[in-house]
Amino acid sequence: MNRNSFYRIILVIASAIIILSCSGRTGEKIVILGTTDIHGIIFPYDYVEKKKLNASLAGISSYVKEVRKKEQVILLDNGDNLQGQPCVYYYNYIDTLSSHLNSLVMNYLKYDAGTVGNHDIEAGHAVYDRLRKEYRFPLLAANAVKTSDGKPYFEPFTIIEKNGLKVAIFGLITPSVPEWLPPVLYSGIEFNDMVKTAEKWMPVILEQKPDIVIGLFHSGYNRQEEQKSGNLSTDENSTASVAFNVRGFDIIFAGHDHNVACEKIINKWGDSVLILNAGSRAEKIARADIEISNRGKKKTGKISISGSLIDACNFEPDKDFVNQFSSFDSVIKSFTEEVIGESTSTISSRDAFFGPSAFVDMIHSFQLEITGADISFAAPLSFDVSIEKGPVTVGDMFKLYRYENMLYTMELKGYEIVKYLEYSYSGWLNTMKGPEDHLLSFRSDENGKLLITGGRAWLKNQAYNFDSAAGIEYIVDASKPAGERIKIISFADGRPFSNDGKYLVALNSYRGSGGGGHLTRGVSLSKEELAGRLKYSTVRDLRYYIMESIRKKRVINPEPFTRWKIVPEDWVKRAREKDYRLLFRDNKR
Repeated sequence: MNRNSFYRIILVIASAIIILSCSGRTGEKIVILGTTDIHGIIFPYDYVEKKKLNASLAGISSYVKEVRKKEQVILLDNGDNLQGQPCVYYYNYIDTLSSHLNSLVMNYLKYDAGTVGNHDIEAGHAVYDRLRKEYRFPLLAANAVKTSDGKPYFEPFTIIEKNGLKVAIFGLITPSVPEWLPPVLYSGIEFNDMVKTAEKWMPVILEQKPDIVIGLFHSGYNRQEEQKSGNLSTDENSTASVAFNVRGFDIIFAGHDHNVACEKIINKWGDSVLILNAGSRAEKIARADIEISNRGKKKTGKISISGSLIDACNFEPDKDFVNQFSSFDSVIKSFTEEVIGESTSTISSRDAFFGPSAFVDMIHSFQLEITGADISFAAPLSFDVSIEKGPVTVGDMFKLYRYENMLYTMELKGYEIVKYLEYSYSGWLNTMKGPEDHLLSFRSDENGKLLITGGRAWLKNQAYNFDSAAGIEYIVDASKPAGERIKIISFADGRPFSNDGKYLVALNSYRGSGGGGHLTRGVSLSKEELAGRLKYSTVRDLRYYIMESIRKKRVINPEPFTRWKIVPEDWVKRAREKDYRLLFRDNKR
C-alpha cells in the first residue's frame, strides 16, 4: 500500500466518525442511586443496643464513591432521617446551635435531592426548617402545601442535568401525616392526595422537556393498591396508585413501609414504570441504570432502564467518612452512656405480648404520674428489647420509648374506653377455641397456615398497636370473638367504673391523633372530635420527661402492677409457651 492510499483510508475513517458524531450520539448513561428510611443509622454502630452494625450510611458512602469512579451518578433520598437513633435526636433537640449532623453527612455524600418523610415532620418545624437551610440540595414534597395559599411548602420538583440527560425528580410524602402527628408539628401545612397532586404537576414537569421523570415518594408500594384512584387523602401507601394512574413516570423510588421492591409494572396507559424500594436502616441502596442510545439532534432515542437492589452490608464503612465525623461519634456515645439512675431488675418487652409486664407498666407509671389521669394506655414500642438490672443510661430510654411522641391527656367516656380496648385486643389476640390454639394473632397464608419467615412466626399487627390499660381492673376473654372480649370490673383503687362516666386518659400523641385507629376506627371519633377531647399536651417528647423523672428518683423498681388478665387462664398458659417459641425462636426470658 502506498502512502496516498493509506491517507485516503484514514480520511474515510475520520469522515465516518465525524458523520456518526454529527448524526447521533450513543450510550448516554447515568446511574440513579436511592436511599430511604435511614432512621439515624449514620455510623456502623447502634447507640441504643451498644453494638456494631454491618450496614450504615458509612457503608453506603463506600458504594457511592465506587460507582462515581465509573459512572455519572444522581444520588437521592426518600426521607425519614430524623428519628430512630440518638445521633439525630441529639442534634434535633439537645445541640440546636451546631450544624445538624444529618445535613453535614448528606452534604458530604453530595445528595442531589431528597423527599421529606413523616418522621422528619415529627421532629417539628424548628428542626426540618433548619435542615432545609443547611442542606445543599432541595427537599421535595409537592403535596405538603401551605394552608395560606395552597402552594408547596417544600419544593415540588427539581431538574438535574447529568451526562447530557435532563432528569426531573418529583417528590411526594405520605398524606397520612395528620393521622399520626399533633398539628403543632406541621402548623401551616396540609397534606394532599398523592394521585391528584401528581396529575396536577406532571404537565408542569413535562413542559421542562425532561428525558426521564423520576418519582421520589415517601410512601409505601403495595401492588394490590395500584388500580385505586387515590381519591382519599389518607391513603398511606399510594405509590402503586400513582404509578398506575398517572402517566409520565419512568421510575418511582418508594419508601416509608420499610419493605423492598424492584419490579416493573405496566400502568393503565400501557407504559412501563420501574418501582424501587430500598427498605430501611441503610441495609440496601436502590439502583437504576439508564441509557439512551441512537439519540439524534431531535433528542429522541431508545431508552433502556434497569433496576437493582444493592446489599449495603457487603461494603466496608468508608474510612474517610468515619474519620470526617469521628468527633460526632464521640459526642453521641458520651450522651447515650450517661447514667441517669439504677434499676433493681431486668425488664423485657417480650413479656408485654402475653399479659401485664414490667416493661409496659413502667411507661404506664410515668404517664399516670405526669398527667394525673384516671387511666393510661400504652404499648411496647419496641418488639424485642431489654433493659438490664443495674445502671440505667440515656441510651436505655430509646429502648423503653422508641419514638418522639408527646404525652396527651384526653377525655373519654366509659363505653369508649371499652371500645378502645376491644379494638386493641382484636388486633392482638387470636380467638381461641381450645388450649391448642394460638393466643397471639399471627400472619397466615390464604389457607390459614402459619407463615414462618426467617425461622419464626410474625405478628399480624404491629407490636406498637398492642395497647393495654393501667388504672382499671379488667378481663380479656380470648375465647370470645373480637369485639366481645373486654369486661371492666372497676378502677384499680376500687372505685366503680361506669360506661356513662367521663374519665381522663393518658396516651401518646400518635395514638391521640388517630394513629393505629384505636380512637378513629375503634371508638369512631372523627378528627374534629379528637381535637375536642384533648385536654393537655406536654411540650416535649415523653422520653424527655421519663428521663428527668428517673434522674430525680435515682432508683427505679420496675414491676408489673396493672390489674388485667387474659382468660381462660389454663388455655393461655399452654398457648403462651408455644407462641413464645414461635415469636422469639427461643425460651429465654
